[in-house]
Amino acid sequence: MSPYIMDRLFVRVCWLFVLGLVSVAVVGIRLTAPKGNPEGVRPQPASLPKENALIPIPAGTFSMGSDDGGYDEKPVRTVFLSAYEIQQYEVTQGQYAEFVRATAYRSPLKLKGMMGESPVPNIERFNDPNQPVVRVAWHDAVAYCQWQGLRLPTEAEWEKGARGQSGAPWPWGNHYRPGLGNFIGGEDGSLYTRNVGAYESDKSPYGLYDMAGNAREWIQDGYGESYYQHAPARDPQGPPLGDMKVLRGSSWNDSHISGRVSARMKMFSNYRDTTIGFRCARSM
Repeated sequence: MSPYIMDRLFVRVCWLFVLGLVSVAVVGIRLTAPKGNPEGVRPQPASLPKENALIPIPAGTFSMGSDDGGYDEKPVRTVFLSAYEIQQYEVTQGQYAEFVRATAYRSPLKLKGMMGESPVPNIERFNDPNQPVVRVAWHDAVAYCQWQGLRLPTEAEWEKGARGQSGAPWPWGNHYRPGLGNFIGGEDGSLYTRNVGAYESDKSPYGLYDMAGNAREWIQDGYGESYYQHAPARDPQGPPLGDMKVLRGSSWNDSHISGRVSARMKMFSNYRDTTIGFRCARSM
């Protein structure tokens, strides 16, 4: 075989080897690249900033607590509340950002450390203007509400707003089905927080959205495990206890069980997490 033919064969073999390496690399990238939209997870819809109206709740009685829940939910009792208003949606990232710009308050989407501020991990999952603001401590929520001329709802106000007067265990009624609210896992179409009001099924008899899922919510009251056993039957304000505050509702990273309208959780007031937000209220 002539040297010319051998040289051409050598060049062809080299090219085939290079093409093979490129093909393997491309396949590897396709196999290992993360999916931008996991199967069954709906993308966030583009939308204009939401208005967060105050919904009037008339004065009257309702059944508070549950005999089927935890010890701190017992006993069920009839509570009278004076008329009040409570926001239809959880406070959003866009609304809280206005507060930060106006007051130079700390941003909830940045971490403070020895080297300065850095973005929260997976920040792009939480920073849509219509997603609920998260990573706010109880004091942050109080400061925002006061800036708006409002306050955090009491535990009784939150529960009445979530359940109405029917006494049902869920904002939507007596039974749970997957997909009714934003809880842990992707079966409801979301892996993180979702734009407020995205779940039409997670709406209370008074028209309040995301009272079961999306983000847990800070409450004005301090936490007392046995408070229900001696709480006043008219406009209870919670016990004047230390630094433990009440959280209500469940979140995108928690079980639907904690989204029952009577379920209670306690947390230190300086705690911040991507599962915790709030909404505001005011007396009428």
